[in-house]
Amino acid sequence: MPRILVINPFPLDEAGVARRAAQSGHVALDPGTELVYRPVRFSSVSFMSPHDWLLMDLGVYEAGLTAEQEGFDAVVIDTMSDSGMAALRSVLSIPVIGPGKASMLYALTLGARFSVLAQWKPALPRYRKVIRDYGFDRQCASVRSFDVEPDFVNLTEGKEDRTFPIMLEVAMRCVEEDGADVICLGSTTMHQAAEYLAERLPVPLVNPGPLSYKLAETFLAAGLSHSRKAYAAPLVRRDELVHDIVAAASGAGT
Repeated sequence: MPRILVINPFPLDEAGVARRAAQSGHVALDPGTELVYRPVRFSSVSFMSPHDWLLMDLGVYEAGLTAEQEGFDAVVIDTMSDSGMAALRSVLSIPVIGPGKASMLYALTLGARFSVLAQWKPALPRYRKVIRDYGFDRQCASVRSFDVEPDFVNLTEGKEDRTFPIMLEVAMRCVEEDGADVICLGSTTMHQAAEYLAERLPVPLVNPGPLSYKLAETFLAAGLSHSRKAYAAPLVRRDELVHDIVAAASGAGT
């Protein structure tokens, strides 16, 4: 029975975690697989700047650094930014999946070029950074936003009739004007729109969160994990320092 830790990148309440956990309904997993959703204790309020990315990395890393000791078989990071992924791979031997890199690579098994459907313009630098860092510049047809301010807690609940058609319109521009063969949802929070878009788009749609769950299962079944040569272990781990920093920050309400 694989146990997979899914780290939510915001300090969500029970209802917020449940909205994120609904992603599991978009993929057929082994009946024995257990997904455990854990919100971070500390985060930034958005993903829009290098300042935010640093805080996200720290919050996600702290939430997952004891996963192996706790008996989890794999970790999935519930954000396309892949926050904390490299650091967690440095200290964990179990697979750590980031849906950003995973979804783009998977898209390239389905087509030659992909586009990323982003939520609003302030988020575009983050996607461009990830695409540049992963070397996908030539394979990325475009990154387009549908310009609806994100709600990281309620997602698109109550806004479906207004938001979904806008998302479809922008995704079609990626296909028709930019030459995308595949569309990647730009956030795991967009999973509520996945079925609507997939039924109407003329190209495949990659839903990053559910894909990551299935990849975690696949890695475990195949006995695979990340390369220690690529993600070197630290000479000295400072786990208590990290926990203390996050505890102090979360206690201060930041």
